Amino acid sequence: MSGASMERREFLRSVAAGGLVLAVGPAAGCRRVEDDLRGAPDQPAGFAPVAWVRLDPSGTVTIVCHRSEMGQGIRTSMAMIIADELDADWSRVRVDQAPGDEKLYGSQNTDGSTSIRNFLPQYRQAGATVRALLVAAGAKQWNVPDTEVSAQFHEVIHRPSGRRIGYGDLVATAREVPVPAGDRIKLKDPAEFRYIGKEIPGVDLGDITIGKAIYGQDLRHDGMRVAVIARPPVYGGQVASLDSAEAEKVPGVERVIRLPKAKPPTAFNAVGGVAVVARNTWAALQGRARLKLTWTDGPNAGYDSVEYRKELMATASRPGKPVRQQGDAAGAIARSAKRITADYYLPHLAHAQMEPPAALAVYQNGRMEIWAPTQSPQAARDSVADVLKLSADKVTVHVTLLGGGFGRKSKPDFIVEAAWLARELELPVKVVWTREDDIQHDYFHAAAVEHLEAGLDAQGKVTGWLHRTVLPSIGSTFSRDAQYPGAFEVGMGVTDLPFALDNCLAESGPAPAHVRIGWYRSVINIPHAFAIGSFVDELAQAAGRDPRDFLLELLGPDRLIDMSKVGLAGDPWNYGASFQQHPIDIARYRNVVQLASGRAGWGEKLPSGEGRGLAVHRSFLSYVAAVARVKVEPDGRVVVRRVDVAIDAGFVVHPERVRAQMEGATIMALGNTLYSEISFRQGRPVQSNYTDYRIPRIGDAPREIVVQVVPSTALPGGVGEPGVPPIGAAICNAIFAATGKRIRTLPVGDQLKTGGATT
Repeated sequence: MSGASMERREFLRSVAAGGLVLAVGPAAGCRRVEDDLRGAPDQPAGFAPVAWVRLDPSGTVTIVCHRSEMGQGIRTSMAMIIADELDADWSRVRVDQAPGDEKLYGSQNTDGSTSIRNFLPQYRQAGATVRALLVAAGAKQWNVPDTEVSAQFHEVIHRPSGRRIGYGDLVATAREVPVPAGDRIKLKDPAEFRYIGKEIPGVDLGDITIGKAIYGQDLRHDGMRVAVIARPPVYGGQVASLDSAEAEKVPGVERVIRLPKAKPPTAFNAVGGVAVVARNTWAALQGRARLKLTWTDGPNAGYDSVEYRKELMATASRPGKPVRQQGDAAGAIARSAKRITADYYLPHLAHAQMEPPAALAVYQNGRMEIWAPTQSPQAARDSVADVLKLSADKVTVHVTLLGGGFGRKSKPDFIVEAAWLARELELPVKVVWTREDDIQHDYFHAAAVEHLEAGLDAQGKVTGWLHRTVLPSIGSTFSRDAQYPGAFEVGMGVTDLPFALDNCLAESGPAPAHVRIGWYRSVINIPHAFAIGSFVDELAQAAGRDPRDFLLELLGPDRLIDMSKVGLAGDPWNYGASFQQHPIDIARYRNVVQLASGRAGWGEKLPSGEGRGLAVHRSFLSYVAAVARVKVEPDGRVVVRRVDVAIDAGFVVHPERVRAQMEGATIMALGNTLYSEISFRQGRPVQSNYTDYRIPRIGDAPREIVVQVVPSTALPGGVGEPGVPPIGAAICNAIFAATGKRIRTLPVGDQLKTGGATT
């Protein structure tokens, strides 16, 4: 590990030494680092690059990735885009991970499925600009017009004479010629793509396979101490008494130290507790086990998830705050030939990613340097600076590989713990979380109740629709006043409901939070998609219709919907994009439904005890439909035999990663649906490890997950998150098709064994 971080100018000088380095800005402008070092007068104010490309005289191309890699493949996909536009030889491309530095890299928050959809144009521009610069350098070196010169597979070619020169041999000249701009930058025609859209192995795959890759839990530093922390078992609790005598007798234990008290809402800060600091992890764990601790549990001591569910149900039974209103939904439902009502419940979930949090911090000469598997190095830097009362430029965060994230590792509480201890002890400190720490002190996914009502006319058409959502908001982790879901939360399936309805009312209800609530893969799309997808199936059954035909009819004719024009109570939310750029496209909805159901053999007869279920959902600007084929064994055990998924994510860079993300999302959602639940008694999480917080094992996975990626030239949507939402409803609709029993409460668990499902 290095010592204190370099100043910006020192960094620029080091990366530029002997090579050609270009930085690509957020508006697709490019700067040559050599120009910055010369103090070029045309430097744009506030220029914050999102990509760095270096070409060495050896011909090696190094791409610096400013996003965090957690299995979604951004280090490979980003490199593919830039290398393709550069027309580089892939075998001569390497990828480096950027440290957290907003001045050098802009926002590095890797969340919300944004890496490709937000930066594709800049990545393409980066590669094309380097290619154009090399063409200009070749033209100058040969003293020929650049119109006679082109770049192809790591060489610049003078077409009339056939002369060739390698990219690396042009570095010196390219450092002197002006950086091309405007119409001199020509992006490739898609037909010319060498890597984009192709199957390319991950750049980290070899190191991961042989155990060479470095994750947060692998971090080491000379003189490092390891700390494990006993945290309050109830959110908002405090240490009442501490006897550390026995812990201090454990060989290797050096210090037992109290962390600062924390009062909710704690945001990204640590929750307090007692740290045991030792020379190795085993000693620290043994020392923690011997602490004699009593706690004052605080205001959330009485939190009971069973009672909380009753509170949510009671709130959902009453009118709430309107968030979308069209026509007269209540009147239309009251006048309908048939009225259907359903309440759906989903429990808290834990992220339970493979690698629990860990962070290493070193404090020297008034500067803090951190290494961690973080999705948001800037949030980590700012939180550490705030807690330690340092200026942000005195804090550097280096990003390791993440052994899974799902949103958990964008919250830097574990990093704050390491930084505080490192400064307090004036030693390098690595904070290690166990699996139990991770599951019991998570930022939990919100428990939710979704109340839906609809009216059907005599022909089985929907005349009115009511959706009432009640759940603790993510905002409660940051503000005591956040009792209602925010616009972004109701914008995940409720206010952006795509159905062709004249009468639609959506409301939200208040729900106090008693734990830390955080974003989790696909966020509040999970309860909304489960409720809506299940309710559509219920309406189809009530109308005596085929569920697929009913869904397609409910979607209505192909059209583009601008949600700012449908009677929303507040500003529309569209995953950070405008509805003008990314309108809701019913044709894309319809297409994924037809693709998934067609491949799944929708309508074909199945053996007794088996059923198919269908659901569709748009999230993070992508459209995903899923058909689950389920067998329910005589003892009530649910076996998901096959899942067909169709995704329209717009322009796709790396189809292999898209399929992998859909497969992983399907298995994760299967666990959410069938097994996973965090419950609370006396303010404490009941579950603590994979033994009682069950996630799918190999034998639980479907025999087949068939993923169809829709070819598209549309603007890219997200990929990492959109695969989760439709799976739960698809599975539960399949259970109904197999058994006639309706699942409205997750997880399914033993409901089919005990008769607890609603028919």
